[in-house]
Amino acid sequence: MREIVSIQIGQCGNKIGEKFWEIISEEHNINRCGHFYGNSYLPYQRLGVYYETGPQEIFVPRSILVDLDQASLNSVKCGLYGRIFNPDCFVVGRCGAGNNWARGHYTEGAELIESVLDVTRKQVECCDCFQGFQMSHSIGGGTGSGMGSLLLNKLKEEYQDRVVNTFSVIPSPKVSETVVEPYNAILTLSEMINDTDETVCIDNEALYDIFYHTLKLCHPTLDDLNHLIGMTMSGITTGFRYPGQLNTDLRKLMTNMCPYPRLHFFIPGFAPLATRVSEAYRKVTTSDLVCQIFDCRNQMAAFDPHCGRYLTCAAIFRGLVSSREIEQQLMAIQERNADSFANWVPNNIKTAICDIPPRGLKLSATFISNTTAIQILFRRLLDQYQSMFQKRAFIHWYTGEGMEEHEFKSAEEGVLGIIDEYNCCNEQDPTDDEICELEDESATEEEEECNEKC
Repeated sequence: MREIVSIQIGQCGNKIGEKFWEIISEEHNINRCGHFYGNSYLPYQRLGVYYETGPQEIFVPRSILVDLDQASLNSVKCGLYGRIFNPDCFVVGRCGAGNNWARGHYTEGAELIESVLDVTRKQVECCDCFQGFQMSHSIGGGTGSGMGSLLLNKLKEEYQDRVVNTFSVIPSPKVSETVVEPYNAILTLSEMINDTDETVCIDNEALYDIFYHTLKLCHPTLDDLNHLIGMTMSGITTGFRYPGQLNTDLRKLMTNMCPYPRLHFFIPGFAPLATRVSEAYRKVTTSDLVCQIFDCRNQMAAFDPHCGRYLTCAAIFRGLVSSREIEQQLMAIQERNADSFANWVPNNIKTAICDIPPRGLKLSATFISNTTAIQILFRRLLDQYQSMFQKRAFIHWYTGEGMEEHEFKSAEEGVLGIIDEYNCCNEQDPTDDEICELEDESATEEEEECNEKC
């Protein structure tokens, strides 16, 4: 059994992580005190992937909760499943990052990072066969972006042969809380290109669109949004938590989804999504699930995936479904939309089936795609970033925390590089030499940056 260490950082990351643990605890028959209940062996079989066994057969989440502000961690402790978390795994700073990437990366976050690493080492040492990390955070705030990118860098240095997977919430100007979110997002993305192996991008704008247009909720609460993200995370990790043959660990997921190491940014989707009123009038079928997961309205990205090409896809179905029918439906979609799939990646749609459905549903499907259209999302952030940086707006907030101005330009060039690589895969069938040339240019730029810093 290959264990995963979960890290929740920042207010948004802790809220998402709390909902994720609540959902999978219910699926695995773990009550609020950490005790397993029920007679079925299947939920119990692979509990060790995410839980460690404490005294008196109490199952404790293998999770580290980090924030520079005490409030979000207090909220988790007082939540429904707050009692099952190990108190020693709560790491809190003196004051918040104030939505400032530099403060989370260079000052307040840097002071706390060694404490986080100490707790991480203890968690890893308790594992028999440690496979990697799973981090949930937002790249628009200060702690999740600044301290999150610093922690990712430290983890990659210390655990080079382990997989680092993140669930990252991407900010949007339509639902923005702070004006400097583009700065925080681009600075974090430029670090994640080299410091993560798999990044599931959850677009805030798309989440609200799903609730407004598909679920018909005019005023969704944060709990509603987090529950949808938690259900998606639960679906993606189904293969890790239940016996199966596809995507049974982080490394196999990375192998199936990443044709090139730097192109590791995925877009998730979930089905079925329907209004509460219409649920009673329609029976969900396998055909409905397949159609919905390829519908841009059900994918958590505010752009049309058909504007690019799918490099790879993975669909995880839960419930009693026919594998033959799924293969037929997927083949039909691939034939109808042949231009939307990269023809140089053979068998680029992978499927997995788990007989156990999520709580409250008979059938469900979770979809993750590596699509070149994600450059639209990066370009949207970059346009906002450039319009602010050209006027040097709010730069003093960052330089006042010890950050150099040339780091802004380096981050912009890093994101432009990954956009070019996705664009290279989108316009034509790339050769290995073209991709290698782009990667070599990026590596040369990184070496020059390191020499400048030295």
